[in-house]
Amino acid sequence: MDSWRMPTQGVRISVIGRYLRLSKRQGGLFLLVFFLFLVFLAFCVSTLNGLPVDKSTGLPQGSFVGHHNLLEQKFTLVLQTFNRSDLLIKLLNHYSGIHQLSRIIVVWNNVGEPPPVNAWRKYDPHPVPVHFIQQDHNRMRNRLHPFSEIDTEAVLILDDDILVSANDITFAFSVWQQFSDQIVGFVPRKHVLSENGVYTYGSRELEAHPRDVLYYGDRYYSLVLIGAAFVHFDYLKMFKTTVPQAVNDLIDETQNCDDLVFNVMVGKALGNRKPTGVYVRPSDMRNLEAEAESGYKGMWHRADHLLERSYCLNRLAKVYGQLQLPYSKLEITQFSSSACNK
Repeated sequence: MDSWRMPTQGVRISVIGRYLRLSKRQGGLFLLVFFLFLVFLAFCVSTLNGLPVDKSTGLPQGSFVGHHNLLEQKFTLVLQTFNRSDLLIKLLNHYSGIHQLSRIIVVWNNVGEPPPVNAWRKYDPHPVPVHFIQQDHNRMRNRLHPFSEIDTEAVLILDDDILVSANDITFAFSVWQQFSDQIVGFVPRKHVLSENGVYTYGSRELEAHPRDVLYYGDRYYSLVLIGAAFVHFDYLKMFKTTVPQAVNDLIDETQNCDDLVFNVMVGKALGNRKPTGVYVRPSDMRNLEAEAESGYKGMWHRADHLLERSYCLNRLAKVYGQLQLPYSKLEITQFSSSACNK
């Protein structure tokens, strides 16, 4: 069980037990139902009590209201690509058959080169619509635009060099439906804050404070990367409207940190009430980079990749103050969920 779960379960159980015994003695089924309703009502009030309220909706910040014009039982896939046209066609064929998929948006970052629309439409019909959106600049943050073509609350963002099994995607979508105000994805990462206030970025094996290891184990995380993750459409709108220009400039300068910014933004919206993301362990996720005819290699191959991401976290701390990125050890698989300390 994750560290941020509400600590009221024991109280609720004892209250229910007391009235179960009472109803048995009196034979009053009506009293049992009535008191169960009161307990449920108290739980709802205690859950919402104390959370900051969004003045525009009257609801707690960080909660999402269903959009009447957006589909709830399907998701949109946003696939950003650069210099991997051959892989793109393969990925489109793989993902388009997922039954809960509404449509695919291809964010085409090859500036000055037309997208392979004809190559795709040559083999019409296809299970879902595919929208190729040509970009004027090759920017990492292009994928985080709230495209008007998105018709679902759930948005799956995927890199163009990985292939995730349809089974993993379907399962992760079901998890996201339970954690829709968090990032639900397949790639967890971690930050560490030193005693002198400097942030370091790394994988879950990154050395951490002994206090945190004692509580969480040695494989906890604080970030879920958006290169393979479900997010709520509202967060795309939030990214467009609330991220400062200085932060956008940082993303464009490094071409490396849009996913970190997204986590920091979600953490700020949630206000330390819960982790920014939920890690779903994939059963079949493959890296296809070596298969690309272009030979283009991703940024993670650069020697300074991790160092640059640490630099981004420290720059973001100057803009936002101390980063609200709670740790988590929740790990969900298709067979179980666990607070994994392996």
